[in-house]
Amino acid sequence: MMANSPADSLVELEDAVAACPPERCAHILSGIVNLLTASRDRPLELLAAAVDGVLLRLTERVAASALVQLGAALAALAVAPPETLRRLAMHDDPDVACPVLLKSQALSTTDLVTVATTCSERHQRAIAARNCVEPDVTEALIKRGDQICLALIKNPGTKFSEAAYATLIAGADQDGEIAKALVLRPGIPDLVVRKLLSAPSGKTVPAKPSASSVPPAQDATPALQKLPSSTDYANARPEIVALNRVGKLNDSTVNRFAIRGETANLFTALSVLSGAPIEIVEHVMIDEDCEGLVMACRASRLNWTTTLAILSNRSGTRLSFAERERAQLIFETLLLSTSQWTVRWGEIATNAGKSDPGHRGARMGGSR
Repeated sequence: MMANSPADSLVELEDAVAACPPERCAHILSGIVNLLTASRDRPLELLAAAVDGVLLRLTERVAASALVQLGAALAALAVAPPETLRRLAMHDDPDVACPVLLKSQALSTTDLVTVATTCSERHQRAIAARNCVEPDVTEALIKRGDQICLALIKNPGTKFSEAAYATLIAGADQDGEIAKALVLRPGIPDLVVRKLLSAPSGKTVPAKPSASSVPPAQDATPALQKLPSSTDYANARPEIVALNRVGKLNDSTVNRFAIRGETANLFTALSVLSGAPIEIVEHVMIDEDCEGLVMACRASRLNWTTTLAILSNRSGTRLSFAERERAQLIFETLLLSTSQWTVRWGEIATNAGKSDPGHRGARMGGSR
């Protein structure tokens, strides 16, 4: 007896599905899932297209729990039944849709954009967490709110277009979370950081007064937070030393200290990393000239993003474009010879210690 052709079998299967009770449909669906997952070493395009129509009918007649199982199976395939995959990705139940949106490489950019613009926040978060988020998808998602924007910024696999960056800069929330996340993101274009730092601050840093809000008697001194006490340093040092010992006193940690305004931790970290006395760290932190602080950061082997975070959070006044350009030029010059500048920091620290502490405008690099 000759076996039926695959096409004839599919016709019979479709006819059977139309009159099949839900329990039987679920059984058939399970069998097809097993067929798909067992055929990873075969060309799947024809197989996927052949079963697509049957799967679509089956999905209309089974419970959501069966669809969750189907979605998880299809999400792991490089080639999957296209219409069925789209239906699952756009399903109202996030438990069905999210595994497909998060993992499936067979979904097109157009499919993802459609879901990003029409479905729920859980659907959007699944897309934002993908290993790779294409620029068109990113642009669609950033229109859906600050929390999705933050998820995208924190995902290393997100790709941003110029339009996406422009939207993020224009819509940075009043608490500054989007701006901070962008500045801290590795590989952020320098132009984007420049625009963020030059944009009106609004309520970006509410805890620190602006230059115009500082009383006249305080105008001569940078609006730095109150210097830590000896007790603050004593409490901070054991943890900082321990972090350094296990290799975790790094850019990420120091950056967090700067952004959160953890002054005692920040100062102690710079002291431990650079080898400079804490008094010298205090001196360069309140010096109006940024050169000494940039040298201290470079001596600590911090990167430019962390150095910029420290410079930007040490006072209530925002760095001007010229000040930031000069600081970056100094930093890039120091990069040419890390060890040479690290040794030189000791000389600068000595000179700083001998200078008049009230003369905050003194040049920390005067011995060059």
